[in-house]
Parts: sequence; structure tokens; C-alpha cells
Amino acid sequence: MTQVNFKHLLLACCVLLAQHAGAAPEAVVKSLLTKDMPDIPGKEVLMISVDYPPGAVDPVHRHDAHAFVYVLEGTIVMGVKGGKEVTLTKGQTFYEGPTDIHTVGRNASSTKPARFIVTMVKDKGAEFFIPVK
Repeated sequence: MTQVNFKHLLLACCVLLAQHAGAAPEAVVKSLLTKDMPDIPGKEVLMISVDYPPGAVDPVHRHDAHAFVYVLEGTIVMGVKGGKEVTLTKGQTFYEGPTDIHTVGRNASSTKPARFIVTMVKDKGAEFFIPVK
């Protein structure tokens, strides 16, 4: 390999690493329970667990649901459009309404994971995560 080719290869590797270094890790979401609500026609409850790796950040989104968050581990930052950001730790809660736009959702730590449970009351069969541009 010539000197010039090695420099080009090294530059290409640096560019690729820089591109990936800026990407925050993604949350791991797992469905735990879906249950029809017979006394509220057309509605269901969905319970999910969310694991935030260190540095994880959610994109801006909405749920079109009543969403109740309970922190199991770590520290998370949550916020909705027009509201204040809040920092939550183990045992604390957060609420999002059906018309809220979730503008802030992230792990407050770049070194420790965070975990929380979300229980949603939503339209039966509707998507629970809707990206907002």
C-alpha cells in the first residue's frame, strides 16, 4: 500500500468514527402487557419497559395516549412541549397527556443505564410511538 492510499484510508476511518461518535445509543423498548379495557370501549392499556443505555436520547415524539412513567433505575430527563424539563430518579413519576409532544427524553447519565416502565391508556390497536418532525 502506498503512503497516499494509507492516508486516504486513515482519513476515511476517522470520518466514519466521527459520524458514529455523535450518534446517541437508542433506547431498548419491550412490550410487557396489552389489555383491553371493556368498560372503556375502544381503549386498551399498554405497558412497556424502556432501557436507556448511558447517553441514550429519544427523538421528538408523541403517544396519543395517557402515559404514566415510573423510574426503576438511574436518572432520566423528561419534558413536553410548553412544559419544564424534569429530572427523575428511582421511584419518581412523570405524566404525558394524549396531545402532548414529548420534546425531551434522555438518560441523564453518560456512564450509567436507566430503566423505567410506561403504562399507557390508548386507542385499541393504535401505534404507541409517533415521531414528530
